[in-house]
Amino acid sequence: MAEARDAAPAPLTWGVAALLLAMGDALAARFGAVAVRGELSGFSRAASGHCYFTLKDAEGAQALLRCAMFRRAAGLLDFTPADGQQVALRGRLAVYEARGELQLVVESMQRVGAGTLFEEFLRRRARMEAAGLFDAARKRPLPRHVTALGIVTSLGAAALHDVLTTLARRAPHVRVVVYPSLVQGADAPAALVAALQLADRRNEVDVLLLVRGGGSIEDLWAFNDERVVQAVVASRLPVVCGVGHETDVTLCDLAADLRAPTPTAAAELAAPSRDEALQALALRRQRLQRAAERAGQAQAQRLDVLALRLGQPAKALRSEGARLDERARRLRQVLPQRLRQAAVELVPVGRRLSQAVAVQLREQALRLGAADQQLAAHDPHRVLRRGYAWVEAGDGRAIVSAAALHPGQAVRAVWADGRAEAEVRSVEAPWPVDAPGLPTMI
Repeated sequence: MAEARDAAPAPLTWGVAALLLAMGDALAARFGAVAVRGELSGFSRAASGHCYFTLKDAEGAQALLRCAMFRRAAGLLDFTPADGQQVALRGRLAVYEARGELQLVVESMQRVGAGTLFEEFLRRRARMEAAGLFDAARKRPLPRHVTALGIVTSLGAAALHDVLTTLARRAPHVRVVVYPSLVQGADAPAALVAALQLADRRNEVDVLLLVRGGGSIEDLWAFNDERVVQAVVASRLPVVCGVGHETDVTLCDLAADLRAPTPTAAAELAAPSRDEALQALALRRQRLQRAAERAGQAQAQRLDVLALRLGQPAKALRSEGARLDERARRLRQVLPQRLRQAAVELVPVGRRLSQAVAVQLREQALRLGAADQQLAAHDPHRVLRRGYAWVEAGDGRAIVSAAALHPGQAVRAVWADGRAEAEVRSVEAPWPVDAPGLPTMI
């Protein structure tokens, strides 16, 4: 029995290449030509003309099939394949021995319709465009000369390396601030929004670069998220979006102040070359120097012309002196004549003035005499000289009514030639105003 067990054949040991070849033959024999329907993703065309892409399940299941379409078959296409398109493929299954991967070698491709993600992209684009998020009027120009640039991307992304390399070559004087964020996956939109808002709050850069390398529509889907687009629109900093390759378009590209075809192009657009700026400065310096030289030459010529016009200073002074002497001589001749003429003109003026003064004096003398006569007529002493007298109290106040007297009161009577002290013995009732014999003054 032991000998029988020892004689059993050993299991077959395959080489890797032989095993893969056998698997490929088995697939070809088992399936032959197959037709499959799905959604294009990661489509690329090599310089050789061969096309490589991934076919996703049309129903959204987590299933991928690597595909290769060689130049001969690709040349028969009647449309331009793009990510998100739904297509029907015919081909044969094979094993790509270099990587040990299953792939479909495509013999023909027909477009069926737009893929699910692409349809959602179009719906979001229409909705955001209607909301005005892509309006050109709200987009701001970039500063002409920046001193600091912010970069929102993943720290491990190739895009960050490309941007930093470009800036180091073109603008090493520009300070760079990186705001790390996820750029792919379900958590990427929230991380991108947080990074954009952080850069906006810190406000420490002049321009913000939102960058990521190329990939399929799924890889770039975070940049089609409405939250990220709203954050780009709300940013106070100008935003340059450089996501994917030149053919990739995201909604953030449409909302940004400037779209760059690649991350490298974003760095070039945001930070002009230092060498080009230095060349421009050198050119302006030359222009300013030439302008200053021309201005100096023009002023020198002007001074020469003025010097020729001035001639010898002594000659000019003699000419001016002669002109002043002539004017002084004319003044000496004219002044006495003017004085004599003025004296003649003043004689009749003086005569008229004297006559006017004499007339004024006579008129004033007449008015003064009339006023003196009026004053004399009202002099009370003249009335007293006609035999009248007035009575006054002891304090000198005139007594003009008998009602102001009382018996025993001391009074003073005043005449034109003297006065007498008296005492009131009695006071009689006043006479009627129209009584005969009523005196006008006591």
